[in-house]
Amino acid sequence: MSLGLSPAFVTLFDAEVKQAYQGKAVMVGATRQRRGVEGNTVKFPKVGKGVATLRVPQTDVVPLNTDFSQVTATMEDWNAAEYSDIFMQQKVNFEERSELVQVVANAIGRRQDQLILDALIAGKGSTIAHGSANLTVAKLRDAKKTLDTKNVPPQDRHMVIHANNLAHLLSETSVTSADFNTVRALVSGELDTFLGFQFHTIGDRAEGGLPINSSSHRGCIAFHKDAIGYAEGIGPKTEINYVPEKTSFLVNAMLSACSVGIDSEGIVEVLAVE
Repeated sequence: MSLGLSPAFVTLFDAEVKQAYQGKAVMVGATRQRRGVEGNTVKFPKVGKGVATLRVPQTDVVPLNTDFSQVTATMEDWNAAEYSDIFMQQKVNFEERSELVQVVANAIGRRQDQLILDALIAGKGSTIAHGSANLTVAKLRDAKKTLDTKNVPPQDRHMVIHANNLAHLLSETSVTSADFNTVRALVSGELDTFLGFQFHTIGDRAEGGLPINSSSHRGCIAFHKDAIGYAEGIGPKTEINYVPEKTSFLVNAMLSACSVGIDSEGIVEVLAVE
């Protein structure tokens, strides 16, 4: 490292990026995770179902013949790089460093979320349309019923929606009334949990976010945690190198990760017309 940028500062910057990244990442906690993956691919096991058989005295037991399969995902490598002159200062300004930390960490966090969103969309098992309406409580009930019908466990259910869908959903009395839901939706305009789903709200994103088609249909996703897998070969890490040609430092955050739908029965698309 040159120009007086000490290894201690680089370590501090990397730690700050990781801290900000963990705070900004929205979707990773709602997945089945694998860390420290070696190689280019990762396999998530999928166990089938079995049916018990009636025991007949003095006869051989009948095995379940459960189907064991694997779902494979391929690692993708990503960079979030930016040239910066702020490190040229003899003493780095804390506020400026913090701003760059947020830029780098948010870029990596949004990419991580997009990997998961793309896998959820590709791995959906069923779709709820319900006519030309935005996200409604009736659609949420249908999503819950669909998962219940498939015997998806009631714990660890999640739903990712767009900010436009949240705004419409908050207009329904059953969501904002303290008689039906927590006061948080009424006071702060946020929706944490409802009908057994933990909600994750995102806005428009350059990475894609929740796509909306030409007919103004946006696909919200209801899913179970074990139905979606996320794996990291290289967790978010940063490096800082001086580039003489630019007379600047190149700050680069790296991520090697992938995501894949494991069980389509645990992923339901809910169409919302905006």
